[in-house]
Amino acid sequence: MCHAHRVTSEPLPPVDGGTGADLAALAKVVARQRAELERLRDVAATSAVLERAKGVLMAVTSCTPDAAHQELVQRAKDGNRTLLEQCWLTLGALPPRQQPPTPAPAAAVRSWESVPASSTDLTGALGDIGRDLLRVGSPHELAGCLLDHLASEAGADAVMLYERPPEGGLALIGYAGVDPTLAAQWSRLPPATSVAALDALESGEPRWLEDIALDRAQYLLIGDPPERWPTRAWLPVPAGDTACVALGVLRRRGEPFTRRERELLRAVARLCAGRLRAFDNPRGGAPGDVSHTVQAVFDALPDAAILLTPLRTPSGEVEDYLIDAATPGAVDVFGRTGRDMVGRRVLESYPSVAGEPLWRGYLQALETGVPFEGEPFAYQDVVGGVPVTATYTVRAAPLGECLVVTWLRHDPVERQEQRLADVQRLGNLGWANWNLITQETSWATQTYAVLGLCPGQRPVRLEELPDLVLPDDTGPLAHAIAELVSRARPFDVPFRIETPEGVRHLRMVAEAATTPDGTPVEVHGFVQDLTAQRSAELALVESERAMLLQRGILQAERALAARLQHALLPLPSKPVRLAGLRVEVAYLPAQAGIHVGGDWFSAIELPDYDALFVVGDVAGHGIDAVATMAQLRFTAKGMVSTGSSLTGALARLNQLLLHSRDSQISATMVLARYDPDQHVLAWAQAGHPPPLLVRRGEVRFLDRPGGMLLGATAAPAYESRELRLEPGDRLLLYTDGLVERPGEGLDAGFARLAEAVRAHGRGESGSLDALLAAMLADERRDDVCVLDIRMPLEDVRDATEAAEG
Repeated sequence: MCHAHRVTSEPLPPVDGGTGADLAALAKVVARQRAELERLRDVAATSAVLERAKGVLMAVTSCTPDAAHQELVQRAKDGNRTLLEQCWLTLGALPPRQQPPTPAPAAAVRSWESVPASSTDLTGALGDIGRDLLRVGSPHELAGCLLDHLASEAGADAVMLYERPPEGGLALIGYAGVDPTLAAQWSRLPPATSVAALDALESGEPRWLEDIALDRAQYLLIGDPPERWPTRAWLPVPAGDTACVALGVLRRRGEPFTRRERELLRAVARLCAGRLRAFDNPRGGAPGDVSHTVQAVFDALPDAAILLTPLRTPSGEVEDYLIDAATPGAVDVFGRTGRDMVGRRVLESYPSVAGEPLWRGYLQALETGVPFEGEPFAYQDVVGGVPVTATYTVRAAPLGECLVVTWLRHDPVERQEQRLADVQRLGNLGWANWNLITQETSWATQTYAVLGLCPGQRPVRLEELPDLVLPDDTGPLAHAIAELVSRARPFDVPFRIETPEGVRHLRMVAEAATTPDGTPVEVHGFVQDLTAQRSAELALVESERAMLLQRGILQAERALAARLQHALLPLPSKPVRLAGLRVEVAYLPAQAGIHVGGDWFSAIELPDYDALFVVGDVAGHGIDAVATMAQLRFTAKGMVSTGSSLTGALARLNQLLLHSRDSQISATMVLARYDPDQHVLAWAQAGHPPPLLVRRGEVRFLDRPGGMLLGATAAPAYESRELRLEPGDRLLLYTDGLVERPGEGLDAGFARLAEAVRAHGRGESGSLDALLAAMLADERRDDVCVLDIRMPLEDVRDATEAAEG
């Protein structure tokens, strides 16, 4: 909190014994520096007293720092006094310790008249606190002074002061009633941490934490454990528009803060504002005296640190740094340590730092006010005559116009302990040790958490461990422990324990250290929480069991559907002749999934020697689809065979689906009837892909007559068209599985089919197998059914020859 003065390096003219002008110039420089020194002394003295007086007014009148300053200025003007005189009068108006208040000077009467009636009983306590605060010289002493008074006035057991540094978060600047280890753990809090102190600073209002359960859910509580202080208060210390210091009062009492205690703590926070501001201003006396204070502190520090004052050129640029203080652990390249380095320049003690990233980091810290931390580097030192390589990090933090440079050594032992703690936390395990000779037991903190025990209670003895587990697991663990203690047999045993959060699945691994004759003397091992892993395993087993059951059901359904399909839809082993046409059939089930689809075909000769060709596709898969397919197939054949027109048959099939048990079933279909005498194919369709015609090497899709898919509406309109087949014609009737692909439009599928037919299916020798292989190179996601209908050329030649004969 203290600041050292800035030293300006000015070029001095060379001293020549024969020239009086040079001595006169030097005398002018000395006189100018003395005048500046006196001015700085006056400013330092006035600032310190002014801030103390402002703090007194803020405490007793609840006003802001600006309002307190204006009040002091006005009182000085009214009393025809200087501001410094008024400040001393205001400080002298504090009542004596533990004595009735004496009449205050007239100039300070308004200070006490402005105290609210509800706070008049706090005047004596605030007077004692204010008087003692005048004697403290650091935030740490401030915290101790507050604890001395608030222990009796507000039941305080600990006091903490946090400051918000420029880089964000919180930094602990003073504490009392807290052990140094805990203070070190909570010395720095990152910006993202949810703590009440930061909340109080950001909101500008106190935070009263009086319910440990609710407070734990909202904030990260300081303490190990946090229950050590059931109630606590965090108050922002006023400092203009934005507070940057939070005062924390922690109590072991569980009762809420009374109204008087709250008023007292608010007044104390205001009283601390002026004192903390006084810390930030130069102390009375010469600015150069700061280095002596810092050096006295540095002498007691074990780490390596130096205080640097920048030396600037007349233009203001930093050309070097002066070492004003150094700890005993600091050493330069020439072997100088501690106080021997004071008064020397950085470029003299560390010549290689010029122009390096560390030098630029110094400048950055001075310009921005943000501490600089360099990259870790290796340095070889000699300890006890043995070279030791250690890793260091240099940090430069601004201190007013100066820099505090520290070297942080990364101790391998500390790193190893931190790694061990991280491993235990991440692996959710904790080590344990039992001495069988001394009966001493030691556990890691994580071991208590794994076993669901409070860290404060006594570790459980080895033979008592089976008492913690569920009855079904007691026997195996007790037997393993007995074998370990008597025969030094290591074990790895799973067991379960009951906790308020539910049953935990744990694992314990242990082994024994023995004497030369094999007698166990010490047991060490670890316990690990496997609850999450075990829960996942059980869930996976249950999921696999359900999946296997469902798979068996689906496989049985597929087998039944496949048998029904084969029974209802027999496939010919070779091409057949119908009404003078060559007909070839292909049916390929889907490769993905285990369901059987509803694709089907029919190619039969009618009683009047015409041929009926049908290709259909029922939406869905499985037994229902196969049953609907069979119903449509046989019904369509029956209707057309008994004289129904193609469009009439489609209309009746539509009504059949609408009135079926499952009214949500739909289907597409192509019906075609061929007259061999006229060579005319009449056809109609219900939402089905158009047939493809190959004629004299040309490939095209037939224009579809109107027709809605079956089962979509109660009043569909179906139309029919006719096509005269010519010798060598080839007609393909197919289901949509032949042309559909995921992520592809239907038009692209039609184009792909036409191209495949041009490449593999033109001419009399075009192979259906080659066509299907080209179209279905990828995995099939749907069933495919194809009717390949051809008018052979030889039939026409035979008919011509018969007519000529």
